[in-house]
Amino acid sequence: MTKNITIAHGNGGEENNELIKNIFYKHFENEILSKSEDAAIIHNGELAFTTDSFTVSPLFFPGGDIGKLAVCGTCNDLAMMGAKPKYLTCSVIIEEGFSSRELEKIVRSMKKELEINGAMVVSGDTKVVPKGSVDKLFINTTGIGEIEHKGISAHNLKEGMSILVSRDVGAHGATIFAAREGIELESSLETDCASLYPQVKALMDAGIDIIALRDATRGGVSAVLNEWAKASDVCIEIKEEKIPVQEQVKGICEMLGFEAVDLANEGTFVLAVSKGDEENALEVLHQTHETATIIGSVSDQHKGKVILNSSWGTKRFLDLPTGELLPRIC
Repeated sequence: MTKNITIAHGNGGEENNELIKNIFYKHFENEILSKSEDAAIIHNGELAFTTDSFTVSPLFFPGGDIGKLAVCGTCNDLAMMGAKPKYLTCSVIIEEGFSSRELEKIVRSMKKELEINGAMVVSGDTKVVPKGSVDKLFINTTGIGEIEHKGISAHNLKEGMSILVSRDVGAHGATIFAAREGIELESSLETDCASLYPQVKALMDAGIDIIALRDATRGGVSAVLNEWAKASDVCIEIKEEKIPVQEQVKGICEMLGFEAVDLANEGTFVLAVSKGDEENALEVLHQTHETATIIGSVSDQHKGKVILNSSWGTKRFLDLPTGELLPRIC
């Protein structure tokens, strides 16, 4: 652990895991927290509970804004545990001089996503700080959801299970970079930011035996797969050519020197199901995004590792992202 915190410690990758383990888990560790799921399962397995803070820059970007991001982010974490979002808190830290018109626009975005999830804000807090103390606006949302599908966990993966993604990956990270740097794209690229509960509900209604779910936010798909491999002590093998990536995202990744699987998403999730359920799950996912696909499977080849198989027949380990990547993306 380094002596001082760096931007890299917030990237959702190796440094972020090190920070959480060596400082927060060291003092807060308990049976619930140590499971490291998207949301804590509490109240005898009946409720899911999660919190998140949002500091994205810029506040408005193609396809969304910080308000949409805040509600989607928290509701999605609940949905990933098989829970229906019910109640949220909303706390904001506002910089002196921030436009009240823009603030109301952001709150309207939040209201729209709350309606999609069938959730409501029931408590909150507002702080205004002197100019320069924060960058315009920070939002924290905490959510409680009602468990509708029990047993979803990153610790339940076994050999032979299939790994799917709900749509193409990397769109959010690429969109934020383009908006931040003022890159004019001759395309319709926009964030994937969306509420995922309707898709999860459709999977549950179809009788899919969901083993694990995780929205691929900071650290992207590669972070999710590595966390799952370690949590279940299995190997996850991915076929590189099966990972769906938009051409515009590929272009931005070439500019950045990044891989799309490392970039943040805000409306894309990774799904683990038994072999017999993969086609049914894919059929449900295709009702929302045609780019949903099966990208790999679980094996026991190199336990705790993720292997990327290329179309050329080569293999390499897909490790947790390291370095700064894109700060302030959520």
